[in-house]
Amino acid sequence: MAKATFGAGCFWGVEETFRTTDGVTATRVGYMGGHKDSPTYEEVCRDNTGHAEVVQVEFDPAKVDYATLVDIFFDNHNPTELNRQGPDVGSQYRSVIFFEDDGQKQVAGERTEALKASGRFKRPIVTAIEPAQPFWDAEEYHQQYLLKRGLTSCHI
Repeated sequence: MAKATFGAGCFWGVEETFRTTDGVTATRVGYMGGHKDSPTYEEVCRDNTGHAEVVQVEFDPAKVDYATLVDIFFDNHNPTELNRQGPDVGSQYRSVIFFEDDGQKQVAGERTEALKASGRFKRPIVTAIEPAQPFWDAEEYHQQYLLKRGLTSCHI
């Protein structure tokens, strides 16, 4: 198994998207990229810990490759919005790929450059590509939030 970590706005919908992807064996929502150990949801929401809301994905590379996961990430949020996704505003909602190794860094960079070259977006892509940092689990009530409520999306 391998793991990948993505921040694409509120983690509830992002988790559901990856959780239902063939080859993904587990997902956890949490926080990464900040300066405080063991942050709480309330602290992250105040936008003063530096963390992004993220989904950590465990996957079987024999069934789904990392490039496909990066494509799913880009297909399911707006990578041109800086520090926001729709009505959610703050650096905790930033678009970010946290890579685990040089291979993931390379693939993330290549897929980002290909998307930029595609002309799909009129505005610049602002997705950051950063080395993975400590992952802090979000509180249990956030885990599989939509599934627990019988929802498949939090889009309006």
